[in-house]
Amino acid sequence: MLDKIFSLPIVKQISPYISQRNIDEFPLIVISHPKIRGAISIQGAHLMAWQPCGEKPVLWLSNNTKLREGTAIRGGIPICWPWFGSLGTPSHGFARILPWEFKAHHENENGVILMFTLQDSAYTKQLWSHEFTLIARFKLGKTCEIELESHGDYQVTCALHSYFNISNINQIRVSGLGNHFIDTVTNREQYTNEDLRFQGRTDRIYTEPENFSLIRDELWKRTIEIHHYHHSDVVCWNPGAELASSMQDISKEGYKNIACVETARINTPQPSKNGSPGRLATVIRCRQNKS
Repeated sequence: MLDKIFSLPIVKQISPYISQRNIDEFPLIVISHPKIRGAISIQGAHLMAWQPCGEKPVLWLSNNTKLREGTAIRGGIPICWPWFGSLGTPSHGFARILPWEFKAHHENENGVILMFTLQDSAYTKQLWSHEFTLIARFKLGKTCEIELESHGDYQVTCALHSYFNISNINQIRVSGLGNHFIDTVTNREQYTNEDLRFQGRTDRIYTEPENFSLIRDELWKRTIEIHHYHHSDVVCWNPGAELASSMQDISKEGYKNIACVETARINTPQPSKNGSPGRLATVIRCRQNKS
């Protein structure tokens, strides 16, 4: 899918490093910069790809995902808002399946900055009664910085649902998660003082996380740093073989290359008041481990 995105014909050259390209009628903002390449879907302001030049893709994106209006994209970093999970319909909120407005951009020798906005409409008020303005900012260079800012008077649960590209689910461990988590597969609260190693289907909400998590990839010898801001929780997810086999947008073996480590506000909802916007942010960087 990534190779397909970056080989699409250019519909509009927005700036020297930023262009609009379409898969059928599905519009994408594509970044081709000397230091990074990336792609953001207009639908959902969804970061589909971020890859510093010379490195493996940092984000996982399914080759089987359906890029069509109103259908969630499997992979990248979906914006789950104004609810997380099945607290409402559609699952994970409406922000990830609605078209956003591409409002601003800037670029320099180090990368690009892009801003997207989403506002309430007659459609959103059928699902959620509040008036709102949602702003998503992306600063893409050697690091990936995402900030979600929400204006209005309400509280929400939300997440930056990051899918990370890994060598093999059996070859990684995740640290910085804290000791307490809710296992939503077994519906139990548990405590641990160990790093997470994925074993089968995993869906955990860590409620006392540190301010950054580390994904250590033993096979690729790299570490992905995920710095969390304004969060209360970190979610870790992998479907495992059995669930993945029933999911049309994940290939049979695709689950082996996914590790979701998500910056979230779930157990402590995020307040937004007029004049005091809600915020959720993450900064991601990679480094090669020394042999």
